[in-house]
Amino acid sequence: MSAASDGKMGLWAVVAIGVGGMVGGGIFAVLGLAVQLAHGGTPVAFALAGMVALLTAYSYAKLSVAYPSRGGTVVFLDRTFGAGMSTGSLNVLLWLSYVVMLSLYAFAFGSYGATFLPQAWQGMGRHVLISLAVIAIAGINLLNAELIGKAEIWIVGLKLAILLLFVGVGFFGINASQIAPASWSPPLQLATGGMIIFLAYEGFELIANTAKDVRDVAKTLPRAYYTAVGFVIALYVLVALVTVGNLPVDKIVAAKDFALAEAARPFLGQAGFTLIAVAAMLSTASAINATLYGAARLSYSIARDGELPAELERKVWGQPAEGLLISAGLTLIVANVFDLTSIATLGSGGFLLIFAAVNAANASHARHTHSRGWLSVAGAFACLLALAALIWQTAQTAPRKL
Repeated sequence: MSAASDGKMGLWAVVAIGVGGMVGGGIFAVLGLAVQLAHGGTPVAFALAGMVALLTAYSYAKLSVAYPSRGGTVVFLDRTFGAGMSTGSLNVLLWLSYVVMLSLYAFAFGSYGATFLPQAWQGMGRHVLISLAVIAIAGINLLNAELIGKAEIWIVGLKLAILLLFVGVGFFGINASQIAPASWSPPLQLATGGMIIFLAYEGFELIANTAKDVRDVAKTLPRAYYTAVGFVIALYVLVALVTVGNLPVDKIVAAKDFALAEAARPFLGQAGFTLIAVAAMLSTASAINATLYGAARLSYSIARDGELPAELERKVWGQPAEGLLISAGLTLIVANVFDLTSIATLGSGGFLLIFAAVNAANASHARHTHSRGWLSVAGAFACLLALAALIWQTAQTAPRKL
């Protein structure tokens, strides 16, 4: 068979889908929370969360090769636990978690974009930008998989170039005392911080949905998972080092949604703030692109199994367009109406439950997928521990909001 099959994606297009999904909302949306919890130990917290992601990526890689499909996670759970109510609930939870994360990305895109507008227009401008981002990127996703892959390569390449510039220049201005062990939070809080920011890594799961659209599944998918997750771990750790090394913790926490842009001021000035804001918009746009790609196919698979309305099965131009448009519509509502800080917490909890189940699925299929079952058991335990940390942190902070 020819390697140049029409409409098929190669390794770097698939890696771009995973990196785009992870970097998009992750480092920009949760950096402030990470610093608030881990202080100078934020790089360690990101590394801990990355190890959990890497364990789970192992299960995904094995299952994706053994059971390649556009359904990805849905297929893995159905094959292991059957198409009963519990599996159906997990599948619907996964789709809803996609909508939550899409809303977070869209909200971040609108927030960063609004900083370029006059103060009086920023409130309304944010909502306009949120809506334009979702609608425009939904249009891109109506095109074929090859075009989506090409778009991701260019968008991811541009945003990563800006982030690497941030790391390269800022690295020389790091104040060692701000990242020394004495500046770290206590071990339990440091570990908890790492587990809570796991949502920064959830995007690698999108690679599973590309299985029918790639060349040489057995080689491409495992390489794509490990390359994407490994690269993002290194990137997050370096970005965290530069951020906490150049800006005091209290200023980072005060900056909240634009912590990275604020961290660029000490060594790049206002131009650096603008550059990182642009990177944030590119990152969140590519994350919306990658996540909508997976959400449309996920909703199609769930509807086909009778767990969502049949309308989501309909295709337009050979694509699961009904699911795409409904996912985009829900995202528009959530991103423009709800408090995304609270919803993002629920979304990350949903993904952790799903990932624990996927690790358990690979452990039970270890012989067929040629896996080391103990690694997947460890991954399931790590995800449940992360979920417990998330619940604990929510219980600790919720009373302060009342």
